[in-house]
Amino acid sequence: MKQIITSLLETDLYKISMGQAIYHQFSDYKTTWTFKCRNTDVKFTHEMVEEIKRQISLYCNLHFSEDELQYLNNIRWIKGSYVDFLRLWQPRYKDFHFSEDDPCGLSIETTGTWLNTSMYEIPTLAIVNEVYFRMAHNYDELYASFKEKLKEKKEWLLSGKYEIGNCSEFGLRRRLSAEAQEEAVKELAEVTWDKCGSNCVGTSNIYLAKKYHLIPVGTMAHEWIMCVGQGNHKHNPAYSNYYSLSAWVREYGVQNGTALTDTITTDCFLRDFDLTYATLFSGVRHDSGDPIAWGEAMIAHYAGLGIDAKTKTLLFSDSLNFEKADQIYRHFKDRCKVAFGIGTYISNDTNVKALNIVMKVTRCNGQDVAKISDTPGKGMCKNQDYVDYLERSIRWRMENEVMKYV
Repeated sequence: MKQIITSLLETDLYKISMGQAIYHQFSDYKTTWTFKCRNTDVKFTHEMVEEIKRQISLYCNLHFSEDELQYLNNIRWIKGSYVDFLRLWQPRYKDFHFSEDDPCGLSIETTGTWLNTSMYEIPTLAIVNEVYFRMAHNYDELYASFKEKLKEKKEWLLSGKYEIGNCSEFGLRRRLSAEAQEEAVKELAEVTWDKCGSNCVGTSNIYLAKKYHLIPVGTMAHEWIMCVGQGNHKHNPAYSNYYSLSAWVREYGVQNGTALTDTITTDCFLRDFDLTYATLFSGVRHDSGDPIAWGEAMIAHYAGLGIDAKTKTLLFSDSLNFEKADQIYRHFKDRCKVAFGIGTYISNDTNVKALNIVMKVTRCNGQDVAKISDTPGKGMCKNQDYVDYLERSIRWRMENEVMKYV
């Protein structure tokens, strides 16, 4: 099989935005990441595992080119010190640990500095996906069905069947293949405001954003709140959002500011999203729970702080298709700025069910970390005692803390 990841830019932008902040503030943090396949009917063969290992080994031979570094350097919030670090950076194959002991036939863990291991998540998932679909199915038939569905999706937007406003492609980690994602980005980039009520403005894939002159999109992921908030063992984890928002503002000020709300529940997030942070951050991202209820809560929160929600962006990114996005957009479009990040539905919609695979941080600085999202079952902590402790901490704060604003 040909090499799948051929550039270190072939990752999601939020890995770079978090990476810069990690480099400047948390370079000594160490993490463990764990792969999980949530499909109960999927089995990775020994041959697939060996090909995955080979592909990751090839990925670990890559370096950033000077042209790629110059592209990053031209992004206004990326600093020269981090670009110089990336000039020296290379993935380490020794950080990867593989086995076939898992019921799905594939176990992957990465251990090392947060600087390194954070960067491995997206390429690893892209490799696992493409190896699986090329080896478990007739890839040519899958790709043909993908292109047919993509053509239909494009026509739906251009005809006005669905109106979704500003949207970006977020499908790198679960894409059918590199060529499928590129085809999707290239085709949907032709959907613009002057043609319909939708505007496909960008992609999280930095490599494709550079190639097709689109906007690279992404700020922070759950790992940021989990590691910053829970990696320092002197912190109360119920204040994870406070610590992580503060660190983000130290790095970026008013730039690059879309806050993720659901790492330890949105209700808890709102306790720390006070007037200062709500003013500094340009918007918030939804990734679990009911999107309409979440959006209403965010608009009410902004109103309580005296902020006009029309100046802020609500970015939705949880398991979207065009029908869901259309419903959300029509509900909120006159009350705030609305944007969407749409992943698997764009990059891996075929006649075969997509893989539901993730790679999550499970330990930081020798201790468990956990996510308590607005949708039960999305966490991956290996230690239920720690999850119980985190839930108790959140519950005590929510029940006993006196609100000082709103």
